[in-house]
Amino acid sequence: ILTRVLAGEDLPANRARSTHETTFLIDAAAWPETAADRSPPGLPHALIVMGVSSSGKSTVGQALGRRLGWRFEDGDSFHPPANVAKMSAGQPLTDADRWPWLQAIADEIARCRAQGEPIIIACSALKKAYRKILVGDCGDVRLVYLEGDRELIGDRMGHRKGHFMPTGLLDSQFATLEPPGVDEHPVTVSVDAPVETIVDDILQQLHIGQDRPDCEWNGS
Repeated sequence: ILTRVLAGEDLPANRARSTHETTFLIDAAAWPETAADRSPPGLPHALIVMGVSSSGKSTVGQALGRRLGWRFEDGDSFHPPANVAKMSAGQPLTDADRWPWLQAIADEIARCRAQGEPIIIACSALKKAYRKILVGDCGDVRLVYLEGDRELIGDRMGHRKGHFMPTGLLDSQFATLEPPGVDEHPVTVSVDAPVETIVDDILQQLHIGQDRPDCEWNGS
């Protein structure tokens, strides 16, 4: 029953709603899980839109934010100046460069979760180790993976203006990329579609229907 409730099915438990905050007190033994899987419940508090450069993270993240009424932040804005200078010079970042950047994003997600403020952040998050910092053990922080091949994304990058990452670093990004596995419960969508179609796909996979009264964030 709890699995069905958290999936948004029209059951009595989903009809009992406060006008402010609704809290479920759940016995640990009732939590939906199998021996190999523990899926995150309900509406997430944070979405991390991930993928290589020019996969459309900011565009899709902003469109998601408009649809849900959530705040959007570009993860690039959390880079320290030294990282931006390095990438602008065509030099790939090292993991030592990335740790402070990833931690700054993780801290912002933690702050938003503590305050009950939903957020969408665009972040490349190419390695599983990076995503572990961002997501941790939080079941209400979900990954949205924008999947596309080198040819398509390379063509898009070649047409971008004013971005600090040269096209020559794209091969490095694909070499670094570790696509999220099923254990990370990603929402995986193809970038080879119009933005609104991609957003529809994401919302469908998150079980957020446009005709549901609780799909706009209201603090519950």
